[in-house]
Amino acid sequence: MAVVTLYSKPGCHLCQEARDVLLRVQRTQPFELAEINIEDDPALLAEYGDQIPVVLLNGTFLFEYAVQEMRLRELLKEVN
Repeated sequence: MAVVTLYSKPGCHLCQEARDVLLRVQRTQPFELAEINIEDDPALLAEYGDQIPVVLLNGTFLFEYAVQEMRLRELLKEVN
């Protein structure tokens, strides 16, 4: 099963929007969603700072700031 990783932090409205899109897609195209709070890891906080949300698919960078829903759906079809 594909793994989608969302790097975010609390209070980030773009992160919430990205999460909403991911959950909507997940309802019809199953994948494991791993949510990482960058504030829990100083290295991640230093790496990403305000450049969130960041979304990876199976460890490969996909999106920054916003999730392109149709592109995500296409990529999930390819890996599943």
